[in-house]
Amino acid sequence: MISCTEFIPAYSELFRFLETRDGEKAVTGFWEYISDHFLNNLRELVKEHGIKGCWLYWNRTLNEEAADFTMELDEDAGEFRITMHHCPSKGRLLTMTHIRPYPEYCLHCDILYRRVLEPLGYTYEFDSSRIDQAACSIIVRRKDT
Repeated sequence: MISCTEFIPAYSELFRFLETRDGEKAVTGFWEYISDHFLNNLRELVKEHGIKGCWLYWNRTLNEEAADFTMELDEDAGEFRITMHHCPSKGRLLTMTHIRPYPEYCLHCDILYRRVLEPLGYTYEFDSSRIDQAACSIIVRRKDT
């Protein structure tokens, strides 16, 4: 069986194709569709477990991807944080010489998860200032904190 990371170049090329064909709005629309129709597991975990649902979701997915990350959960404060030290997806794209990575590739993490979490009463902060190093961070907080 091939790992999910084997699909990363194909995703990057798909995003580029969508943008070339129908503009940036098509890429964003694709990500919104995925968020609305395929992230029910995150949505249900957060509905059932509150902020801890974020930890449950990303603990599984990031370990499956073999990411180098740190997660922090403070249920009392209503805060969850991921520090991505090395994203295997972006890292893979940065080392490839036969394709040019889609420039806004990492933005999907912002759109996909923000779209799930904000309607459930959370804020979502995505720091993409280090994506050129395959690193980023997110902070999710209950809106009432």
